[in-house]
Amino acid sequence: MAAVVIDNRNSETYSDVIIANKAPDNATNVGQLALNPGWIFWSTGLLTALFTCLLVQNALAIDVNPDDESSLKDAAKTVASAMIDFYNDRDSKDIPGKMDGTWWEGGSMFMTLIQYWYLTGDSQFNDAIQEGMYWQKGEDDFFPSNYSQYLGNDDQVFWGLAAITAAEVNFPERENEPSWVSLAEGVFNGQIPRWDMSSCSGGLRWQIWPYQNGYGLKNAISNGGLFQLSARLALYTKNSTYAEWAEKIWDWSASTPLLRKTWVIADTTSTAANCKDHGDHQWTYNYATYISGAGYMYNYTNGTESKWLEGVTGLMKTSDQFFPDSGSNQVISDITCEPINKCDRNQKTFKAYFTSWLGFMSQIVPANTTAEMMAKFKSSAVAAGQQCSGGSDGKHCGIRWTKKAEWDGTLGLEQQMSVLGVLNAVMVPFKAEGPYNTDNGGTSQSNPHGGTNTKDSLGPEPIETGDKVGAGILTAVFVIVWVGAVSWMVKGQ
Repeated sequence: MAAVVIDNRNSETYSDVIIANKAPDNATNVGQLALNPGWIFWSTGLLTALFTCLLVQNALAIDVNPDDESSLKDAAKTVASAMIDFYNDRDSKDIPGKMDGTWWEGGSMFMTLIQYWYLTGDSQFNDAIQEGMYWQKGEDDFFPSNYSQYLGNDDQVFWGLAAITAAEVNFPERENEPSWVSLAEGVFNGQIPRWDMSSCSGGLRWQIWPYQNGYGLKNAISNGGLFQLSARLALYTKNSTYAEWAEKIWDWSASTPLLRKTWVIADTTSTAANCKDHGDHQWTYNYATYISGAGYMYNYTNGTESKWLEGVTGLMKTSDQFFPDSGSNQVISDITCEPINKCDRNQKTFKAYFTSWLGFMSQIVPANTTAEMMAKFKSSAVAAGQQCSGGSDGKHCGIRWTKKAEWDGTLGLEQQMSVLGVLNAVMVPFKAEGPYNTDNGGTSQSNPHGGTNTKDSLGPEPIETGDKVGAGILTAVFVIVWVGAVSWMVKGQ
């Protein structure tokens, strides 16, 4: 490590080191230089230091062999353990499932850990998953009153996707608690009444309440999230209502810039422009949610409707943009923020969803459809492991996997989640099983009426004439009392 120390010194000290070992003035050839003791010492020390640095760096990174299930499980355990350490160290640890400064991310973390349990058999995190999921269930619809005033549709749907994931893999349920699939159905039942026909002929708004920034937008992840949830509920329960809604959401999205005929997904569109404009930031998770939902619909329809497989293949082709030259077109990157080091905490999780959702979907669509993408996930998993060389233990992960062994200097729960997502994706073929449903061994019991929080889901009740009259009477009484009180005070003076 001596060379590293020298590089970090000030320029004067660095010059002194070089001068002390410089070649003698009368040295005229390589042979003379080689015989100089100072140069021999310097050259040998430099090479030793560089070699040592390389060995240390390799020792600190997580080695991933994508063709070896044991290697993948070991790597995933290391990554998951570091992620749960961040979870346990949060300030809000007294509230199960609640992250500092965010609510939705708890659902996405549990979803990733549920996948991990299914693929590895490691149950050490199951109690934390169950506790957090049930604590945040609200009225069996993941719309808890403590946070409902500022939640968006996308926030809620991630918890629903975590719940349907739990149902699909037979994740253990607790007695006297609602089933996982019924909680997912509760989210569906809470969001469908928000389908907004007042603008753009349909669609979900990004935010639920008019006072929220983003209420005037209809975005890809809210609509795509509900589409994916509906498709997965259809496949699990065999209830055609969910399939009908999945198709309705897909078709509506395709009538807007959110899902264009060129298979480009816009992030947002606005109600002010009647959903004709488009915000074109490209994000992996927007593509992932529509691709995954289309894959589940392909399986639900037994491949009889060509639109679903066309959607999967078309959107995956456009997703090649997320495998840039900087990663030899084999390593995934959220290209809107990673190259400029501007990813916020939300965006650092997006690759987890793209990789894991498509990894699980690969089991229910024709193998040749996803073979190329799964090969890229292998390369991405190796690069992600190399990026896990940060922190005091040298095992914490960065987010810019295209940098491979050159750690990007960032660490956090979100980075761990993304790496765990791609490791989960690469482990899926070793499991070689499709998702469980009511026909093939799924144990979670459906409740199509799940969720009772319809009043909150629909928003505040409109003010009726009677309310206005009552408010007027109360106002009049208040004014009379106030005037009387003021008169009394004036008189008293």
